[in-house]
Amino acid sequence: MPLVTTGELVSAAAEQRDGRDGRGGVAAFNVITLEHAEAIAAGAERAGRPAILQISENAVKFHGGRLTAVAAAAAAVARASDAPLSLHLDHVESAELLRAADGEGFSSVMFDASKLSYEANVAATAEAVAWGHARGIWIEAELGKVGGKDGEPPLGAHAPGVRTDPAEAVAYVGATGVDALAVAVGSSHAMTDRTAALDHELIGALRRAVAVPLVLHGSSGVPDEEIRRAVAAGMVKINVGTALNTAFTGAVRAHLEADTKTVDPRKYLVPAREAMTGTVAAFLKVIGGES
Repeated sequence: MPLVTTGELVSAAAEQRDGRDGRGGVAAFNVITLEHAEAIAAGAERAGRPAILQISENAVKFHGGRLTAVAAAAAAVARASDAPLSLHLDHVESAELLRAADGEGFSSVMFDASKLSYEANVAATAEAVAWGHARGIWIEAELGKVGGKDGEPPLGAHAPGVRTDPAEAVAYVGATGVDALAVAVGSSHAMTDRTAALDHELIGALRRAVAVPLVLHGSSGVPDEEIRRAVAAGMVKINVGTALNTAFTGAVRAHLEADTKTVDPRKYLVPAREAMTGTVAAFLKVIGGES
C-alpha cells in the first residue's frame, strides 16, 4: 500500500490510547539493512499493526553517507507491504542530512540538538521545524539526555540533570513548535538486557504538561510491562532498535556455530530476518496493549 505519514500513525495511536483506557501506541523500528526493513514489514503484517521504519544518521553513515539508496529500499519494502507503514529519519544532527529528507519519501524527521545548550537546542530546532513544516514534514525533537547513543560515553539514566523537566518541556515545545517530543524518563539507547525502570510519574506529568505526543527512545532495554505502563501513562511513539540487532546477530551466530562450512549468506540471513520479524511482532503487540 502507499506510504502513510508518521503524523497520521502517531495521531491515530494517541486517539486509540485515549479511547481504550490507556492502551495503544505506535512502534518505530530502526532500519540498517534490507533485512531489517523486510522484517519490520513482515512483523507488522503478522501482528496486524502499523509501524514506522526509521533510518538513523548513523545508519546513513554506515551506507557511505548516501541516503538515497537505503531510503529507496526501505520505502519500496513499505509500499509492497499490506501493513500501514511510514518512513522516518531519526537522530539527525546534520543540517545537510535534514534537508536531504525532502523528496526521499520521509514524512518525518527526528532533529536531535540535545547535545547543545538549551538555548542553542531551541534555536536549531525551531529552524528545523520551520524548514520541515514548509515542506509538510513532521518534526520530532529531544529534550533531556537519553544516554547510550553511538559514539557517546555512558550516561546514567538516573544521573542529576538527565531527566526531562516538565516546565522546561512546556517552554521548549512552545518555543520550537515541534510535533512530538522525545523525553528522558529512565531508558537508555543500546541496552541489550531489558532491565530499565521508567519514571511513570514523570511520564504522566509530562503528558499533562505538553500537548504534543511523547516519544520513548531506547525501548529495547525496557521490559514489556514497563512499556505497557509507559503507554498508559502517556507515551505514544516507542522506538526500538537494539532488540532487532540482538535477534539478528543471535540467529546468525547460532547458524554459523552449527554449520561452520556455510558460505552462502542467505543460509544465515533467512533465520536472522525471521528472528527480527518475531521480535517486531512481539513488540507491536505489547505496544498495542495486547497481553
